Amino acid sequence: PHYGHLLAGTIKDIVCRFAHQTGHHVERRFGWDCHGLPIEFEIEKELGIKSSQDVKKIGIAKYNEECRKIVMRFANEWDTIITRCGRWIDFENDYKTMNISFMESVWWAFSELWKKDLVYRGFKVMPYSTACTTPLSNFESNMNYKEVSDPSAIVSFPLVEDESISFLAWTTTPWTLPSNVALTVNPEFEYITVEDKKTQKKYIVAKCRIGELFKGSEKLADDQKPYTIHATVKGADLVGKRYVPLFNYFVKESEEFFRVVADGYVTSDAGTGVVHCAPGFGEEDCRVALANGIIAKGQTVCPVEENGLYTAEVTDYAGRYIKDCDNDILAALKERGRLYSKGAIVHSYPFCWRSDTPLIYRAIDAWFIRVEDIRGKLLSANEQTTWVPDFVKTRRFTNWLEDARDWNVSRNRYWGTPLPVWHSEDWEEVVCVGSVKELEELSGITGINDIHREFVDQITIPSKRAGQPPLKRIEQVFDCWFESGSMPYAQAHYPFENKEHFEKNFPADFIAEGLDQTRGWFYTLLVLSAALFDKPPYKNLIVNGLVLAGDGKKMSKRLKNYPEVMDVVNVYGADALRLYLINSPVVRAEPLRFREEGVKDIVKDVFLPFFNACKFFVSNANIYLQEGKQLDLHHQSTNDMDRWIISASRTLVNYVHREMAGYRLYTVVPGLLRFVEDLTNWYVRMNRRRLKGQNGDQDQKDSLCTLFAVMFTVTRIIAPFCPYVAEGFYQRLRPVLPEDIRAEESVHYLMVPEVTEKTEDETRLEETMARMIKIIDLVRVLRDRIGIPMKMPVRSVVVLHPDAAYINDVMATSNYITSEVNTFDLQFSSEESSYVVTKLDANMATIGKKYKKESIEIKKVLANAPAEMISEFLTNGCLTVCGQELSAEDVKVLRTFRPDIQDFESNADGRVVVLVDKRKDESLMDAWRAREFTNRVMQLRKTAGLVVTDKVNIFYATADATLANSLVVRASQINETVRDTWTSKDTMPADAAVVAKTETEIDGAALELYFTKI
Repeated sequence: PHYGHLLAGTIKDIVCRFAHQTGHHVERRFGWDCHGLPIEFEIEKELGIKSSQDVKKIGIAKYNEECRKIVMRFANEWDTIITRCGRWIDFENDYKTMNISFMESVWWAFSELWKKDLVYRGFKVMPYSTACTTPLSNFESNMNYKEVSDPSAIVSFPLVEDESISFLAWTTTPWTLPSNVALTVNPEFEYITVEDKKTQKKYIVAKCRIGELFKGSEKLADDQKPYTIHATVKGADLVGKRYVPLFNYFVKESEEFFRVVADGYVTSDAGTGVVHCAPGFGEEDCRVALANGIIAKGQTVCPVEENGLYTAEVTDYAGRYIKDCDNDILAALKERGRLYSKGAIVHSYPFCWRSDTPLIYRAIDAWFIRVEDIRGKLLSANEQTTWVPDFVKTRRFTNWLEDARDWNVSRNRYWGTPLPVWHSEDWEEVVCVGSVKELEELSGITGINDIHREFVDQITIPSKRAGQPPLKRIEQVFDCWFESGSMPYAQAHYPFENKEHFEKNFPADFIAEGLDQTRGWFYTLLVLSAALFDKPPYKNLIVNGLVLAGDGKKMSKRLKNYPEVMDVVNVYGADALRLYLINSPVVRAEPLRFREEGVKDIVKDVFLPFFNACKFFVSNANIYLQEGKQLDLHHQSTNDMDRWIISASRTLVNYVHREMAGYRLYTVVPGLLRFVEDLTNWYVRMNRRRLKGQNGDQDQKDSLCTLFAVMFTVTRIIAPFCPYVAEGFYQRLRPVLPEDIRAEESVHYLMVPEVTEKTEDETRLEETMARMIKIIDLVRVLRDRIGIPMKMPVRSVVVLHPDAAYINDVMATSNYITSEVNTFDLQFSSEESSYVVTKLDANMATIGKKYKKESIEIKKVLANAPAEMISEFLTNGCLTVCGQELSAEDVKVLRTFRPDIQDFESNADGRVVVLVDKRKDESLMDAWRAREFTNRVMQLRKTAGLVVTDKVNIFYATADATLANSLVVRASQINETVRDTWTSKDTMPADAAVVAKTETEIDGAALELYFTKI
């Protein structure tokens, strides 16, 4: 499996896990597509098979047996990788499209379409793969277009009545020229007979295309043009004129060949206005030839074998691949004076989606579903579905359905479900079989337990007409897309088994696959379901984009332009890969350039912070429990920080439920990231002292029980997305969970938390904390800008906002803000004008482009904006000036300090402004040095591998008197964090057992630290 498989599987797994953990029953059967070209292509490479004659030599039974052998070749690898990537799927109770139960349901589906008169046999020009020796459906031919360079040529066709005058026709498929039987003109175009002044040769072309023959002549005066016009006629007047064939291969086939016909499909945007017609290799060619009696129904000229080699009819090129003969054909025509010009054209051309070889169009006898007759049903069924993203449905898929073509469901192959059609030699009797039982009854043969070709091709059905030979089965098998489209009922062996269960649960709640399935599986599912049941086959659908290599190219094993799946999983874990994929544009049907660094970032930004929070909780909870205390999952704390993080966890739960209900997986990870930031960077970090018990027993109980509840909530809500990580957290929490919960062996057997209605107080509390966080972040950015480290205290921080209610709200968090911004003095004010002067200015870079002349007047108005206008802009982020709507990118906010406010720097976001006093003094430096000392002690404890309960004596040594004095002056500050005894190294006993030591520095002063046993 590659990343594309894992992406689709991850999406399905997340949705199914979430459904299960919200109380739904979920069937988790893995399915195997066993038939079709992928398997046959591998076998033909192994056995060196080039054509159907090679298959006949070894026999269909032997061929299919070889196919059967390799079907499950990679099953173990799939099982291992899919399971390792966290997908909860049943490989033992799987279904296979080659099982008779599946194949019989496919027969049933086809027979029902037959009864509805939606099946017919037709002789049509279809997309054809010479490499796979089979026709493809129209939607398959659209799956793999490439830009290619092909030869182009203008060829002459002399009139029989006057060989000095020739039609000129343009082609990009010289290999079709031996099969030419007609020329087509547009009946409404004007055609001119022109004489080349240089060669004195005369040609007939469309007047509007004369520039194709004489480049640049349209710019010349009439007397300077390199040609002379002798006659002008309507295209309709040329109908019936006969011309000299290019080759003599088919001159005796029909008297209708080699004449001019007319049709409106001839366009004026390319070529000469005369189209060469080879009905065996062009859909329009065939239609026009039939309409004008060039060929009869069921007849055509198609001298190309199934593998793309010319037949013996084309004597000069017999046995050669058609595309290889392009240049030789043009050389032969040049030698005979029939090549007017030769060139090359770069254009988009369809390739076989399996063999990656150019397709051709070829006339074949095939079986079709009348899709065009049920377009209305398809569009109606599609309207009943929900797609994510929606634009794929409303634009791409709906447009495709509106122009849906009849579907060729037959393939001239061997390894597949045989079409269940038996017919008499004269086709007067045709029987469509809908079940194994029916075949046994009609044929008289019993005990049929396999219906592949080698078992049913020999079965005949007695004719109902006396004396007539028995009916034989047609040779074709089903297009494997018909099998895929039948999957909803075929996997259940409907209607032969599970009838009530299927009908109760159809259509499916949800499916997911890649964008390429818009014209594949999504389409065939809908066609068959609408035709059989008058309803869509699915209610909700997620479309993912393509996973590309980091350079934007298709992932290629040959180029080795992407890391192996299991290498990434083994380094970063399956959950990191899962979150990386669903947190990318690829879940919105956009392409993803795969970056291994992106998977690493998930570990760094999501898992490690969350893991550290869990580790910190477990460490402190164990100490708490060892003291004989108890943790209560339902404990209600009155602390605002505790109430906030509980409320934030409920917000996360509600958010995930809402987004999953809309199948918006790509929004879940950003929400999870926001919560991880709140939990780890704010709650845990700001409450470490409380969690350690340094603020008293009650405070420790409140904070530990709160963190316990939050960890348990988050562990369950992330379980569908990160099954391994969630399980790891659950097993760490399980020993202290209530007995009824810890009885469940896995978090995946628990339900995710339910949606809860938030109180007005909780909403207000979250808003307060969001404001607090914004203020702290503004100060951090400002300190970084003016070069004052966060560890160094500042004299004063001022928070300004014009709304007094806002100020009163954030004042409740002043203790946290004071600690986080590291200031001695924190002030709040709603009187911004007491500190700064605020003005507006135009951003001429944007306004100048948008409003040009008006921009000068707009700039003047903004420069003189009154307080009310400034307030309006700061509140709303937009403003109407001179009749123009200005956005935040059009307007600059300029703030300057009042003359009496000195030594401050400012930062702002909207209406909130923070001021930081940038002055330094010795008391600030003492506090900063003390904090740095504390950090060095804690770092050494970590390096030494000490845990919270390990006690040591700490000794320090420094020759710097300033640093030594700072430690003495700020001893009480250090003691708030460092719980061990610490003193100068002068007092360290000579026989002290040193367990750890380090040499470091603070503010350029050398410092030695020693830990000794107590």
